[in-house]
Amino acid sequence: MCDYSLNRHVTDNPVWSDPEYTAFLSEDIEEFHRSVPGYSFTPLVRLSCLARKIGVREILVKDESHRFGLKAFKSMGASYAIYRFIKRVWENRFGVKFEIANLYDPALLAQIDLRPFCTATDGNHGRAVAWFANKIGQRAVIYIPSCAVKARIDNIRKEGAEVVVVDGSYDQTLKRMAQDAEEQGWHVISDTSYPGYTEVSAWIMAAYTTMFREIDRALDDSAETPPSHAIFQVGVGSFAGAAAWYYLQKRNPPLLIGVEPTEADCILESIRHGDGELRSSRGSLRTIMAGLNCGTPSLNAWPLIRDGFRLAVAISDESCRKAMRQFYHPVGDDPRVISGESGAAGLAALIALATAEKLAEAKERLEIGSDSTILVFNTEGDTDPEHFREVTGATD
Repeated sequence: MCDYSLNRHVTDNPVWSDPEYTAFLSEDIEEFHRSVPGYSFTPLVRLSCLARKIGVREILVKDESHRFGLKAFKSMGASYAIYRFIKRVWENRFGVKFEIANLYDPALLAQIDLRPFCTATDGNHGRAVAWFANKIGQRAVIYIPSCAVKARIDNIRKEGAEVVVVDGSYDQTLKRMAQDAEEQGWHVISDTSYPGYTEVSAWIMAAYTTMFREIDRALDDSAETPPSHAIFQVGVGSFAGAAAWYYLQKRNPPLLIGVEPTEADCILESIRHGDGELRSSRGSLRTIMAGLNCGTPSLNAWPLIRDGFRLAVAISDESCRKAMRQFYHPVGDDPRVISGESGAAGLAALIALATAEKLAEAKERLEIGSDSTILVFNTEGDTDPEHFREVTGATD
């Protein structure tokens, strides 16, 4: 099962002038990421045999399952946002510049007596906040829906965080976290924005541009043709919003496509039924794609997606399972990719666009064919190892 909507709101030369978008112009993003112990470029792999099988020129996969040993890309945004938050607190209090190296000095951080960092999560973002808070000697409180699998909750606890399990959806978990944070005076590091909260989520979006710069450098080094199309997982939209800002600045940007679950299709709903304003999904918000089970787009990500994305695709759990198996059991001599449920969504959307009759119009309108080089992201590895083995048949 799949669904789609072409975006009638898209514009070729968008202008995003809201103050929070100046975060994308920050000059310290890559410098910060390089300072984090364990930083390195994640692989950009080619699935050339699969590309031939489904009738496109090339498939490029940015494999974020290798990022910082956390098996997901969320660490890029969470770590940078915590750094920017501490930098702002320090400079406001002492009136002197906060250097990146200061972040790793416990005695210096003790001078500002930080309260716990907190966030709502379906798994990966919360683990990333907990991981980086722990790395710099700070506390974290992570809120997660009760439907989250035990492995993801355990991974957060292993990073030293307190975990609060909320009986409800991600959106309800977010509301509970925001209320508790206000009462306790905790520091919120959320990757979605909501009324009264936009600055930190903008830092997180801006931080994701490091991944896109890594891709550009890898393509330059290999003399590979730049992608004609790029598919991004949506969720609340921060990752996709960052992609819109980054790629729409280029002279010949790829055509941007968003993917989300059919039961958590807030972007598709907003594009199909809205008048340019965001809407919430009418689905159950319960799918195997835990990181994408979000009912409402982020306030500051939505304008970027609305103006920059050509197409929204919604996929079923079964489509996602097939993509996980496709990654794990590659065609010909394509490399194996370890991809979790949300991680495989981009490939699932590509396969649907290339082969499903229901998406034939979208395929034609976006001119996806034998001359197309498609960029997809594996945003997470096997963050639920038990389910991964069940789906793929993995034994190692």
